[in-house]
Amino acid sequence: MKKRSDGGLVFSTETGRMCPGCRNPVADCTCSKSTQPAGDGIVRVSRETKGRKGKGVTLITGIPLDEKALKAYVKTLKAKCGTGGTVKDGVVEIQGDQRDILVPLLEQNGWTVKRAGG
Repeated sequence: MKKRSDGGLVFSTETGRMCPGCRNPVADCTCSKSTQPAGDGIVRVSRETKGRKGKGVTLITGIPLDEKALKAYVKTLKAKCGTGGTVKDGVVEIQGDQRDILVPLLEQNGWTVKRAGG
């Protein structure tokens, strides 16, 4: 049996959908805002083919940006490489082996960049 105190307002005609955790509007939710992961300060660039039927992608981990800024920055990286890509759980995936192009671009921002893997 569900406790009565667990429930709450789910939708309001004034503000729209409500967050069940903090009970604020979804746009102003304070519980889902994740802080940037605490890393060791090194941006790692690697290549991976696992689970992609032999197609290689370049993975970039450890970029010290929040989610919104990271997506905007990845858009510029994809344009410089001329390929597609995505951001999944703070890990940037760029299609193809783009390590030679990406390492100097990442170093321009003053980050310590290492090539991980082979």
